Amino acid sequence: MGHPAAIPYPDIDPVLVSLGPIQLRWYGLMYLIGLTAAYFLIQHKVARKGLAIRKDQIYDMVVYAAFGVFLGGRIGYTLFYNFSYYSQNPLKLLAVWEGGMSFHGGLLGTIIALIWFSRRQGIPAYTIADLAACVTPIGLGFGRIGNFINGELFGRPTDVDWCMVFPAGGPACRHPSQLYEATLEGFVLFTALWWIDRRPNPPGTVFWSFITGYGISRLIVELFREPDQHLGFLLGPITMGQILSLPMVVVGAVMLLLGYQRESQKSVELS
Repeated sequence: MGHPAAIPYPDIDPVLVSLGPIQLRWYGLMYLIGLTAAYFLIQHKVARKGLAIRKDQIYDMVVYAAFGVFLGGRIGYTLFYNFSYYSQNPLKLLAVWEGGMSFHGGLLGTIIALIWFSRRQGIPAYTIADLAACVTPIGLGFGRIGNFINGELFGRPTDVDWCMVFPAGGPACRHPSQLYEATLEGFVLFTALWWIDRRPNPPGTVFWSFITGYGISRLIVELFREPDQHLGFLLGPITMGQILSLPMVVVGAVMLLLGYQRESQKSVELS
């Protein structure tokens, strides 16, 4: 049953422009906006910090990251969320327009791609990691808005006044959890990382802050998000998203602590 005070789902056509067999979807446009914004913001940060990184290197960095996101996201979704289906239908691995991207897989793919980039260009890995991490929440925020427009990854049934009835979610009124994620993983995390980056920190602080912050954000949002139908809850009330995010919080917090410890030891040695 729908909630009487529910906000109507806008039901936006996922296809923005259709030219014969070619379609431009909102979801793809969100990725494009995120990558473009990342390019210009990294340019701004490089100039502000006086880093010896050229514009063509920034462009290449964004391209490497994009390949890492798409390849890692697709492979990660296959392994973490739907291995049995794709093992029986291997050609469907290429059908990215049907959906199926894992953030955690995309993160691993991006890390691998940017380590490769940093070594090829002779730029310290943490310099690249901090620059990339600082702008990643923009892409995450826009991506979650794309999920909302697609009417996918919706929340659990609820009776809150801002619940929505999603076309693919049956008659139940649900949390618009995609918008919660866009806010936490996008705006809040971006603001926090931008603030951290404005202060003197050990190398890698922004990157590990992103890892920790995303993990915390995802753990919170998973409390409101409907688990994947073919997976459900895995360990009692725990979802796959929480299982993959908890190590991020632990590892990120430990690495932040180690980074500050090393920095304080250097200060003592210099004094």
